[in-house]
Amino acid sequence: MTPQRWWAEPPPGQATYLAGVEPALLGVGLDPLPPDAPAVVRFRPAAGLRVGQYVAAFLDALDQAAVRLFPRWLPGAEHLDGPSGLGLAAVRLLAASVAARSDRFGPFLAATAERALRGDPVEVRPRFPAEVRARGLAGIISDAYDRTAAAVLIDVPPGLTPDGERALAAAAEWLAEHGRFTVWLAGPPLPNVDRLPSIRLALPEYLNRLAAEPGPGPDPAGAVEPPLLTYPPMSGLPRADSPAEQALERALAPHDWARGRRWNEVLQWHVLSKAYRVDLFWPADGLVVEVDGDDHRERWKYADDRHRDAQLQVLGHDVLRFTNAQVLTDPQATALMIRDLLLLRRTPLPQK
Repeated sequence: MTPQRWWAEPPPGQATYLAGVEPALLGVGLDPLPPDAPAVVRFRPAAGLRVGQYVAAFLDALDQAAVRLFPRWLPGAEHLDGPSGLGLAAVRLLAASVAARSDRFGPFLAATAERALRGDPVEVRPRFPAEVRARGLAGIISDAYDRTAAAVLIDVPPGLTPDGERALAAAAEWLAEHGRFTVWLAGPPLPNVDRLPSIRLALPEYLNRLAAEPGPGPDPAGAVEPPLLTYPPMSGLPRADSPAEQALERALAPHDWARGRRWNEVLQWHVLSKAYRVDLFWPADGLVVEVDGDDHRERWKYADDRHRDAQLQVLGHDVLRFTNAQVLTDPQATALMIRDLLLLRRTPLPQK
């Protein structure tokens, strides 16, 4: 197995502990998703839960992700215009059509699509058993990203008791068995768990270089608790789980000067180089805009951002960075700052 395909080393459809590697470093390697990797979500559970609580927390969070990612996982639903009676009937027919040509469970697809169309609050829980939800959500996530499988990267929380380690391992095995997820656990060791295989990955060279860089990056003081679940952005759209990107898109949408923008574009300037995802890009103008959440304070993501910014600048692009808080406080002001730099780049240089 080559380091370029490190995600294929752990056995698919099973739970595996990835020894000696931090989940945050793997997160850098998983965005953008390599072409033949599974669709990967990242789960950051709290310590001290029981098996059923770990499973329920994951399924509830993934269910919310499935609703936000609608209609990307249900072909044809993108043409529906709202939760009218006709819209609800249409998603039922579309779900039945998908189920007829795959192993997807039509009633679960239909119920999830109906909830997305109606805009049901997150407190509304699906009526299906946990096993049905797990399998259905794995299919939704893999279909949304046009992948053949889904995986979950679990951050092992620090300070687990022996019973806590065993509960987390049992929950991971449950997800693999009933949801057919490939499950990776990474972070602190699990010395009291002996039934999970442990694999030491051969990582790509760029991840090894990041891991070897000294220094923790910026001071993480004041960082908020990371979200329970994160999932990859989709090219062409602001992140479904980023209120800041959604707010900035609403601020940009009415303006003619903002045309030509591309959200979450994947750039690769050389066939042998690492591909990078940029949050917002005007390719004709050479302007990149990044909207940074608190995860950008993580040591390796921070270092990766610096490498990427330097490469973009070498290629002649300008890079503007805003924090989530800056955008959410005043999205219109953020849009105007972007406008000013766009207009500057569009102004012809004076002839000598």
